[in-house]
Amino acid sequence: ERNGMIGNIYSMGLALQALEATRKFYAPREWDCAQAFSRVYAHDYQQPMAIAQVLPALVGRSYLDVAGLDCPATKNMSPGRQLPLPPVLGTHGIPRAPIQVHYSITNTLQGIPFHYFILVEVPSDSTLLRVMEVAAQEDPQNFSFQMEQTSWGPYVTSIHGLAGSMEDRTYWQFLSAGNALDEGVGIYKPQDGEHIEAVFSTY
Repeated sequence: ERNGMIGNIYSMGLALQALEATRKFYAPREWDCAQAFSRVYAHDYQQPMAIAQVLPALVGRSYLDVAGLDCPATKNMSPGRQLPLPPVLGTHGIPRAPIQVHYSITNTLQGIPFHYFILVEVPSDSTLLRVMEVAAQEDPQNFSFQMEQTSWGPYVTSIHGLAGSMEDRTYWQFLSAGNALDEGVGIYKPQDGEHIEAVFSTY
């Protein structure tokens, strides 16, 4: 129903492992994994944790196989699925053209509601984190934020002094065109003219 997507792009690794490991329980309706794997092949995974979770599924294994893994016997084994080679990137020393990104923050859940909007200019190929940094430099009173480093990359803990809480089940959700981003702020790269919304949300 979602063109092969299971959860989001970062939950795909564990989902594929689970479905592959329990394939026999799906008879007589066999699970067709082609769409799901095509989504994984098309994504450029950069975070070590995401790569660690998706890699076993790409070689036809799961974490369950680790207990019975015979390392010497697998040295010459070729994986059942071939990973696409990453593109070769050239460096030409040409400055990246600037792009403009619309960035807004909204809170209607706690305390005094607020909504702030800013238009920032960053080099093309910049991450959302860079957009947030520029916004905080230009308007620190409204767009200051805090984050922490996790195994999944930088995680935004608070914006405009408002922090998410596990007790309140609140967090900052990032959206584009009303859809939640599948990538974190340290990976996602907005396009020229894109509107990124940070909305204080509950789960």
